[in-house]
Amino acid sequence: MIARNESGRKPKLAELTLLRTGHSVRFDHFVTESCKQPGNTNRTQSFFPMGGRCKTLAPMSSVSAVDFNLAEVHEAIAAVVPDRACIVWRGKTWTWRETTERTRRLANYLIAQSVANPVQREFLDGHEAGQDTVGIYLHNGNEYLEAMLGAYKSRMAPFNVNYRYVAEELRYLLNDATCKVLIYHAAFAPTLAEVLPELPNLTVLLQVADDSENALLPGAVDYEEALAQASSARPEFQVMGGAWSPDDLYVLYTGGTTGMPKGVLWRQGDAAPAALGLTNGPAEWTSLQAIVDNAVAAVPLITLPSAPFMHGAGQWIAFRSWHSGGAVVIQSEVKRLDPPEILATIARETVSFFQIVGDAFGRPLIDEIERAAAAGSPYDLSKLTIILSGGAALSAGLKQRFLAAVPHLILVDGIGSSEAGGQMQNVSAGSPEGASTGTFICAPNNHVLTEALDGELEAGHEGLGWLAKSGRLPLGYLGDAAKTAKTFPTIAKVRYSVPGDRARLLPGSEATFGLPLVELHGRDSVTINSGGEKIFAEEVEAAIVAHPEVYDCVVTGRPSERWGNEVVAIVQRSVGSTVSDDDLLAEATKHVARYKLPKAFVYVDKVLRSPSGKADYRWAKEQAAL
Repeated sequence: MIARNESGRKPKLAELTLLRTGHSVRFDHFVTESCKQPGNTNRTQSFFPMGGRCKTLAPMSSVSAVDFNLAEVHEAIAAVVPDRACIVWRGKTWTWRETTERTRRLANYLIAQSVANPVQREFLDGHEAGQDTVGIYLHNGNEYLEAMLGAYKSRMAPFNVNYRYVAEELRYLLNDATCKVLIYHAAFAPTLAEVLPELPNLTVLLQVADDSENALLPGAVDYEEALAQASSARPEFQVMGGAWSPDDLYVLYTGGTTGMPKGVLWRQGDAAPAALGLTNGPAEWTSLQAIVDNAVAAVPLITLPSAPFMHGAGQWIAFRSWHSGGAVVIQSEVKRLDPPEILATIARETVSFFQIVGDAFGRPLIDEIERAAAAGSPYDLSKLTIILSGGAALSAGLKQRFLAAVPHLILVDGIGSSEAGGQMQNVSAGSPEGASTGTFICAPNNHVLTEALDGELEAGHEGLGWLAKSGRLPLGYLGDAAKTAKTFPTIAKVRYSVPGDRARLLPGSEATFGLPLVELHGRDSVTINSGGEKIFAEEVEAAIVAHPEVYDCVVTGRPSERWGNEVVAIVQRSVGSTVSDDDLLAEATKHVARYKLPKAFVYVDKVLRSPSGKADYRWAKEQAAL
């Protein structure tokens, strides 16, 4: 642990009440409650990280913040709740004790492979890693989370590998990360074999068996055999005081849906509270003992992150659960979205916190919930309290359907990015009619910067600016000093993260406790310049999916002699629908200005998205050009 002086930060909201009325509820902090546990009367418990019910926010602590290492926190919690469930998958439960033993074995195996000593952070620039890296090329499963945690315990830096990449993309990613160790499913062995001769840094291959039954690649070791031959003792080090450090890296590669993926480098001490849920309600923990005490006393948070762990949202929810002493449940079918199987798992494992990605996940799930209810065999979702949509917002229409079908649910749109961590939420609860999307209370350390990136906009300013975050931020992009400087500018002695989202800052009201609202318009990289106007793809997408016969939609631009670029909507109709261009234009006109309307529609059997549910805009451009 390293104490860090946080004096000079703006005071944070002391208290906020969640109003469960007939209207959408918006708030920008984790909500806490006063809950009574056996032997722990009148304990304040964090709502999102720890799984309580919601009432009020605790006041922010004024003491210095403390930085933590992820391996250190997990080991400390495991020592006091060893017999609790830690990972649940396909009918098997790994306790905290078993997970600790397996991840120690992996760490000790990696250490034995001559892992380089980490370079102390003070000697590195923000775009430099200073640690050996471990690629995780896996579907969701216990091995994915073990690989992350085991790598942290070895003081290596794990990073996510998109398992949909073809050989050329895989070669780029592994070389960009100077990958030394790769842990991969056997199913991906053929793709990996294509590029192995072109990966000069890769020295250790651990192959995880799966139903593909592919043989071990030359030089590879079976994952379970590697664990079996290693010690389960706590790893020991001869460098940097022999201890894990908050300066050890958390590395997250961007999705690469609009360009080449980039590795975002975080100190674990910053990533833990900013992205991975290591928070005490709206405050930060001030000691490891306090984290441990909370894990013992809190009701364990049981989460099911349905998005692939190869994207940040799934990782963040998994570690959030762990940081409360809870369990991570993984659906059995991990290669595709299987709504009946996921909902049955939620019911069987009494999941309380369920993470999805926008309408791509939400629509099939609510379809199945409604179908089962109509058939007289509803799923038991009585323990499910929160559905969090991260990576993409749920449309208002789907929120209304969820709240009508499961009235006790709290629906949360979470805004964040690899470059900023978690930022803001939009929360809907109570009456379905009040559900909304697209606006977020401006949480502390979030800002809207001017177009020229020379200052902050005030609430009520009519112009669009750049959504930004200050406070705990990444160090930079791996190997890219120029892009690091551009995305993380320092303005008036304040360092910001500016991932690229455009936004407007609206005045607050009584309903928002006087706090300003952020009206999010979308990522600048997918903005369409048409006839001299900037049109945000996500805004037009939301207008089109508002039609009840649209199952999915992605909007892109294509060259136009008249407009320079024109808006094109790639639409997947609902089953049996014959909805026409005119029908969709009539609906979209209700929500956006006419100059933003698509000039053409392309109808497809299925809109292509990444496994995390994010739009594939390169594919959309190809469809628009046909």
